[in-house]
Amino acid sequence: MARNDTGLAPTPRTVTTAQLYDHLSVLSAERSLSPRTLNRVICSFSSFFRYLVALGVIDANPVDRIERPKVAKNGVRCLKHRQVTRFLRSIENPRDHLIVRLIYATGVRVSELCAIQVESIDLEDGLIRVVGKGKKERIVFLDDATADELEGFIGDRVSGPLFVGYGGRPLSTRSVQLLFKRYAPAGVTPHTIRHSYASELYRRSRNLRVVQENLGHTSIKTTEVYLHTDIEERREVYRRHFPLAAGDGDSGSSPG
Repeated sequence: MARNDTGLAPTPRTVTTAQLYDHLSVLSAERSLSPRTLNRVICSFSSFFRYLVALGVIDANPVDRIERPKVAKNGVRCLKHRQVTRFLRSIENPRDHLIVRLIYATGVRVSELCAIQVESIDLEDGLIRVVGKGKKERIVFLDDATADELEGFIGDRVSGPLFVGYGGRPLSTRSVQLLFKRYAPAGVTPHTIRHSYASELYRRSRNLRVVQENLGHTSIKTTEVYLHTDIEERREVYRRHFPLAAGDGDSGSSPG
């Protein structure tokens, strides 16, 4: 860390916000730190100085006045419908196939999927009552093919866990995660399939409120991540409306 006016390196008792800024700038430049990594460094400094404040060694945390670098939000990774169906076709085990299909057909979280009880399924009306975060119950819907697959899987059972794990208990979320490691393409998780469900539903319906309710989001702000237009839609709008792409007017080519 840069020395102060006395020529001595600052101690935790004497370090200033300006000196910390200088140190972080040099560190970031020398190591080419990303904003996310730099934020972690700042958090570590903040924890250290907060500890010193608690001990009474210093009066205030000098990190509190440092502006944190903005970290770009990662886009939601989604698969296209045909990619999900291709993934489903690769799963031969009936139970495992149904697990993945249910996540895509309903958008349920893994924890919600594992907690589904047979008695909560209404095959006639094509719906399932699931219990989400905060013990809130909501209804999700089934397409006919998924309902038929469910009916065959349930058989004569009238109650109990839909997916049974060890000792007759509901299947664990860990088991579902391991299932995805076994079958899914690299980087595809149950959450990827849930996002794919939401993305397809919003892209085709443009009804954010329905997507919110189907996902079980308390706030619509959480659902607004799906307010994106995919590249295919952008390409179609470009081709349809931009004059050069639509073939209107002078192409701009040089005279022969």
